[in-house]
Amino acid sequence: MGKIEKEKRIVGRMIHLYCQKKHHTVGNLCRDCETLKKYACERLSACQFKELKTTCKACSVHCYQKDKRNDIRRVMKFSGPRMLLYYPLDLLKHFLGGHWIILL
Repeated sequence: MGKIEKEKRIVGRMIHLYCQKKHHTVGNLCRDCETLKKYACERLSACQFKELKTTCKACSVHCYQKDKRNDIRRVMKFSGPRMLLYYPLDLLKHFLGGHWIILL
């Protein structure tokens, strides 16, 4: 799985967690969160840096529209700390950039 696909999976999980906790959905996303997820995945697919992509926060090119940027920031601020509880391995991989550290 490439870096862009991994980013899509992470952002999808963050949006799902946000929607579940904030909008009290079960299973499917609400319409607004589904729209945000589709938008985020489209932007990741169109990323000009492809597999050399950094985090969006550190990127020199901001490809999100201003309102969508604010929406995704809100989702990440809420979901980021909770990822430790719900998706700890994904969070670890995300912060380590996909590099595993083996502790002996």
